[in-house]
Amino acid sequence: MAASGGEAVSRITLEEAIITARTQSVDAAVALNELKTAYWQYRTFRADLLPEVNFQATIPSYRKNYSTYQLDDGSYTFVRNNNLQMSGVLSIDQNIWLTGGKLSLNTSIDYLKQLDGNRFDRFMSVPVALTLSQPVFGVNHIKWSRRIEPVRYEEAKAAFLSATETVAMRAVDYFFSLLMAKENLATARQNCDNSVKLYEVAKAKRKMGQISENDLLQLELNLLNDRSTLTDSESDFKAKMFQLRSFLGLDETVELEPVLPEAVPHAAIDYYDVLEKAKANNSFSKNIRRRQLEADYEVAKAKGNLREITLFAQVGYTGTAERFNLAYDRLKDNQVVEVGFRIPIIDWGKRRGQVKVAESNREVVESRLRQETMNFNQDIFILVERFNNQQAQLDIASRADTIAMKRYATNVETFMIGKISTLDLNDSQSRKDLSRQEYINELFRYWYYYYQLRSLTLWDFASGTGIDSDVEAIIKR
Repeated sequence: MAASGGEAVSRITLEEAIITARTQSVDAAVALNELKTAYWQYRTFRADLLPEVNFQATIPSYRKNYSTYQLDDGSYTFVRNNNLQMSGVLSIDQNIWLTGGKLSLNTSIDYLKQLDGNRFDRFMSVPVALTLSQPVFGVNHIKWSRRIEPVRYEEAKAAFLSATETVAMRAVDYFFSLLMAKENLATARQNCDNSVKLYEVAKAKRKMGQISENDLLQLELNLLNDRSTLTDSESDFKAKMFQLRSFLGLDETVELEPVLPEAVPHAAIDYYDVLEKAKANNSFSKNIRRRQLEADYEVAKAKGNLREITLFAQVGYTGTAERFNLAYDRLKDNQVVEVGFRIPIIDWGKRRGQVKVAESNREVVESRLRQETMNFNQDIFILVERFNNQQAQLDIASRADTIAMKRYATNVETFMIGKISTLDLNDSQSRKDLSRQEYINELFRYWYYYYQLRSLTLWDFASGTGIDSDVEAIIKR
């Protein structure tokens, strides 16, 4: 934005408004934060695929209580415990995405100190142990995440780029609302000035008997109406300025003066070309893919719940001693193998029903995706037709605006010499005002459609290049 001289008014072009909106508006900040959320969700998913080093410790665990103890004859008694325990486990854990299991390499040390009776210290070490936990028939959550999460992140990146174009669309809307208010205010001032001049001339003509009393009253009524319109236009201009200023995040003391765009981007748009770019770049296609994968995942998860079988295996070495260093001598094998399963014998068809529900939901999702895809293609077709038609509409509106202004200027001069009536003058003024408004509206529609196409395709049709940016660099700024 450039300040005009020493005045407190800042001229602002459409391009400047869009740039400011993309960097300072609340909408831009929301889009960036949504992208950051998706980024860290993706980073979390990627971290699940990498080895994780964990340390778990209990320091200390003190017990002074009674617990049950079975004697040799099978009877039970209560014995008193008074001991201090400490333990520590260092492990390297790795999720196995191919099978959905988990592999861990552990080392641990346990310490027990008896405080009553036959007091003693005892250490137990596990220098190394390899542990595998593997579900056999259940759904492989990691494998499905590897399919879904990258698509979700690509969807979020495309959605962010589309959101920046949506911010531009809102900036276009607010900018042209202010521009229309400015033009209406300028028109109202011009009409009011002309009405004052015409009314003064009419009063002089009435004294000379050149016009009727009815014409004089009509001109006075026009003057009053123009003054009322001027007051409304001033109020509307201030409201629209506040709206744009608030959207751009500017200070309330800044007075904005929108500059009418002198040129528009010219581009020949083909429906199939736009559709191809939209399918390749827009978040919609990635959203369709993600939702299809999620529906398939729900079916796989329901089928995996029909039976549960888990394999647990651990191999390693262990040692015990009364001293810490001796706990690592004369090590012995430490092996554990467990296979657990849970298979429903009678569940009255509950799990089978869950599978059928998941499959039905998937069919519903697929039907919705087909309908949404058809609607998406239809919306693109309509938008392309509107944009291609808008160039002709803009040219017509521009020509009509020029003609209407010339006609009004001519009619004012003609009225001054008494060649036309007040009705003809009023008609030319109304058509001048309407033509100006229509030209601004057609210009707004052209720019709005243009950025709507950019939002859908992430493609700059004026330069013939894609709309792309280093998203992760934006996140880290």
